[in-house]
Amino acid sequence: MLMTTTLLPTILAMAGGAGQKQQSPMMLIGWLVIMVGLFYFMMIRPQQRKEKERKALISNVKSGDRVIFGGGMVGVVANVKEKIFVIKIADNTKVEVIRGAVTRVLLKEEDIGSD
Repeated sequence: MLMTTTLLPTILAMAGGAGQKQQSPMMLIGWLVIMVGLFYFMMIRPQQRKEKERKALISNVKSGDRVIFGGGMVGVVANVKEKIFVIKIADNTKVEVIRGAVTRVLLKEEDIGSD
């Protein structure tokens, strides 16, 4: 019973209960615009920037670069074609990989940590 009596005024206040005047529609639209703007600058814009950087990374891959691709495999780019890379993953073993599967290009001196 105590919980009901303490929550009831709070619920009424949140729902715009008795004693409160209604907000104007312009105020509601203003809050909506602010929320959409925050969502855009915190979620959509950073994702677009990351995708742009990834596309630039993939377009700059050349033969001899070490790359990590989709399944976590590491290899050396042997040949660059229009839509695929030919990746050497072991001696006498080459696989064709779609450009979009490349997730990271490793620097020459970068070690990925063999445990």
